[in-house]
Amino acid sequence: MKRSPLAPTKFPKIKALDGVLMGTSATAMKYKGRDDLLLVSFPKGATVAGVFTTSKCSSAPVDWCRGVLRKNKPARAVLVNAGNANAFTGKAGEDAMTSTIKAVSDTLSCDLDEVYVASTGVIGEVLDATVINDHIAETTGKLKSENWQDAARAILTTDTFPKGATVTTKIGSKTVNINGFAKGSGMIAPDMATMLGFIFTDASIGPEALGSILKEATGGSFNSITVDSDTSTSDTVLAFATGCEGMINDANDPVLDDFKQKFFALMLDLSHQVVRDGEGASKFISINVNGAENDLAAKKIALSIANSPLVKTAIAGEDANWGRIVMAVGKAGEKANRDALKIHIGGQKVTEHGMGLEDYDEHKCTEHLKGQEIEISVHVGIAEGSATVWTCDLTHDYITINADYRS
Repeated sequence: MKRSPLAPTKFPKIKALDGVLMGTSATAMKYKGRDDLLLVSFPKGATVAGVFTTSKCSSAPVDWCRGVLRKNKPARAVLVNAGNANAFTGKAGEDAMTSTIKAVSDTLSCDLDEVYVASTGVIGEVLDATVINDHIAETTGKLKSENWQDAARAILTTDTFPKGATVTTKIGSKTVNINGFAKGSGMIAPDMATMLGFIFTDASIGPEALGSILKEATGGSFNSITVDSDTSTSDTVLAFATGCEGMINDANDPVLDDFKQKFFALMLDLSHQVVRDGEGASKFISINVNGAENDLAAKKIALSIANSPLVKTAIAGEDANWGRIVMAVGKAGEKANRDALKIHIGGQKVTEHGMGLEDYDEHKCTEHLKGQEIEISVHVGIAEGSATVWTCDLTHDYITINADYRS
């Protein structure tokens, strides 16, 4: 599969993080000639927090992670496989998942409920636990501290590039690091996160504080992107903190201010990489909505624009058909003042007073749409609510990828 034209030029250099080891292996469950199994180990344990899909057809791994997270025990491991989502697989899927978790707990000498698990791939096919279990010992033998790119690559499905990010910050006088990687390309309209995302820090933060920070950051990052309006059964984002001394338990402690800012920046980076790898994407689109009744209303309007096939195909065809944006605003179900509606494309105002501007330069707008970075701003003329969401265009390649997904 060809690399997305919106991909970063290279994977970032990510340094080792104290208390985090990773290993990958190739099971050939679906993919040939590449690693598709990831094991992350926390030898000293780690604080853990998570956000998960709101899909009513959530996968067995999502249900497992929700359950063990409530026990508030330190995490010792994460097992991730690509190629099979282990979703809508009934008791057989649960049994297969439990078997892989037991294999990890036996190998690492930890409790079952200290092991987290995530799966991504085809829905409705029972996971073959034997294929995974036969590679647990091998993967454990490969555990090391600096193979971040290998880890990010092992969890990919239709993605065209591995997605990673790293930032450094301070908590008080102590320098701490935050590393992360994610996967996602299609079935992206998160209602919590992206398909899979994993964040790691050597900070000393308690589970309640980490959970609060993760949830808040998710709202403006992974929960503000869409590729195709479809929410996955497997959406999972897990955050782990390996620091052991001087645990901070209050997310509102001022000492965490810079940490929270950098944590959000890292998650925003990863979420944007998911959009840039949207199936068939050729353009990265930022949609800013202002003047809505409140921020939630603004987000609903922005998502209505971002998820409109007519808007997305117009942008793919570099057609400055701003009437489709008007349509998407009108169908969103939120308050909008038709006669006060202002639309800007690439910084150029195209509508005012309920109609297109007479001196609107369509050629200038078309030139903007020929680029890879597209900006759409809409003011709906009601109040002060605002929101930004990010999406990509809809091309023929999206159909090709998904028509042949199981082939």
